[in-house]
Amino acid sequence: MSATHSTYVEEEGVYRFHMEHPVPAYLVALVAGDLQPADIGPRYDIVFLPPSFPIVAMENPCLTFIISSILESDEFLVIDVIHEVAHSWFGNAVTNATWEEMWLSEGLATYAQRRITTETHGAAFTCLETAFRLDALRRQMKLLGEDSPVSKLQVKLEPGVNPSHLMNLFTYEKGYCFVYYLSQLCGDPQRFDDFLRAYVEKYKFTSVVAQDLLDSFLTFFPELKEQSVDCRAGLEFERWLNATGPPLAEPDLSQGSSLTRPVEALFQLWTAEPLDQAAASASAIDISKWRTFQTALFLDRLLDGSPLPQEVVMSLSKCYSSLLDSMNAEIRIRWLQIVVRNDYYPDLHRVRRFLESQMSRMYTIPLYEDLCTGALKSFALEVFYQTQGRLHPNLRRTIQQILSQGLGPGAESGGAAADSEPGLLLGDEAPGSAISLRDVNVSA
Repeated sequence: MSATHSTYVEEEGVYRFHMEHPVPAYLVALVAGDLQPADIGPRYDIVFLPPSFPIVAMENPCLTFIISSILESDEFLVIDVIHEVAHSWFGNAVTNATWEEMWLSEGLATYAQRRITTETHGAAFTCLETAFRLDALRRQMKLLGEDSPVSKLQVKLEPGVNPSHLMNLFTYEKGYCFVYYLSQLCGDPQRFDDFLRAYVEKYKFTSVVAQDLLDSFLTFFPELKEQSVDCRAGLEFERWLNATGPPLAEPDLSQGSSLTRPVEALFQLWTAEPLDQAAASASAIDISKWRTFQTALFLDRLLDGSPLPQEVVMSLSKCYSSLLDSMNAEIRIRWLQIVVRNDYYPDLHRVRRFLESQMSRMYTIPLYEDLCTGALKSFALEVFYQTQGRLHPNLRRTIQQILSQGLGPGAESGGAAADSEPGLLLGDEAPGSAISLRDVNVSA
């Protein structure tokens, strides 16, 4: 359980848990089952959950929940664990007072995560991971529109704003960009670290609003307050919080160019003509030696360019399909989205196998949305019938909604199959009530 101590009275069959610190209600969680302990280290406990767990990671205090499929994802696993550790301070110890300001948890945790990876993995790696995430942010902004109210850092839960839409990349990446901007204002990452320590010490085990953070920042750096940095034209703190659209400023990622340049070069080869010469040059590049985020960024570039000419997809499959199939879920889902968006039937069996083994929202919803957007709706319905019993109820309902929208009147879906499962079409679900995740993956 998300607690510091536990006892078990065998004759009573009763477990008792104790937590000496205040914990927000959303962080109280327990797990029950045939748990197998492993002594990895003394300072941090993780429980790895089965594939049916619907989210990738959750920062429950003293016991972080992580889906077991992330174990194969090397760099993604490292990032997820570090991010959840960062929540020990930002989110768990100091909690956003309302869901309207989730960036106070996610933006600060993302900043702390990247400060850590800069020390452990180097600046180039952190810049690569940041570029990868900011790409996803731009993709989501294109999907939602720059004037979307949920692209603000201070979202107002007004009529027309669905609370479920608050878990988006603006919360993470736009929030991160604002925190990074604050760190640049003070001019020294170490001094900003000192500020964050003082902020946590002052507000630990309480709930805060954005003004608490910003007032503390200006108090800690009086010279910046004298310079009125909160009112700089175009970069006003109030505008950061309440303007829709992209971040007002983004970090300089040039230190990651040694890792991002090869990605751009390979993508340019695959979109060049004539294809046979380009494919020959591209196939000579061994991406098996790449970092995971490089491969993911390359596949995202191909996704952005889809639909691709069929001969390009055929060459890509011949060159990479077997290799990518041996990689982690973060890589495989991107390749399979390329397969689906380009109606490439020879690799469709890989899509089926993936959906039969992966039960996380992050790995299932994007594929189902792509399947129902394109010409493979019947295939999506068939796979869902075979796997729905293993899905978390909340995830099952979300996929049912996607299918019901994709298999409406006139859809080539096989009406008899739909009629045989009356629970598939949810009449009480409001259209569009779930944000589209085709172009974005979000974890806690």
